Amino acid sequence: MVRLLAIRHGKTDWNLQKRIQGRTDIPLSPEGRAELAGRCVPTEFSGFDWTASPLNRTRETAELLGVTSLKIEPALIEMSWGDWEGETLPGLLEKYGDDFRYNEARGILMTPPGGESPADVVARLKPWLASLRRDTIAVTHKGVIRALKSLAYDWDMTDKAPVSFDWATGHLFEVTPEGDLRPLRINIAMEKT
Repeated sequence: MVRLLAIRHGKTDWNLQKRIQGRTDIPLSPEGRAELAGRCVPTEFSGFDWTASPLNRTRETAELLGVTSLKIEPALIEMSWGDWEGETLPGLLEKYGDDFRYNEARGILMTPPGGESPADVVARLKPWLASLRRDTIAVTHKGVIRALKSLAYDWDMTDKAPVSFDWATGHLFEVTPEGDLRPLRINIAMEKT
């Protein structure tokens, strides 16, 4: 079986403002770049292939981590949040009230208007995961990593996550030939160069 190390991109201005980014192509913030400067993936992963979402914030993160050869993978793009992109959770709650609460309570089936559900993200990730033949690092997004977490822990997102992920670290999974995941290690800190 192959291994997958999932890493979330560095912080953007919208992350700092707690805005939903989705597929809006927001660059890293100065703070996000500073946090990644002088960091690299632990040497134990030096033989892994590198992939990233098509969005600039993931490619920039990979470059700051020292990647020289990067494959862009469309399956790793962030969940589409449709009409909710650019909004904050309190703003959505104020705007949509009980409709928003109901949709959010659906967990993996929650679907923003004009967007996709976490279940949709899982469905697009599974064929890519099943196609992996080499150990791989994926620089991606919180929504994608949450979808990976749902696969690895059989979590339907209707309750609290089974484990807490530190979003500034890497998360290592074993990938089956069918595209299923088994967690190996979480919250792997990046090293100083």
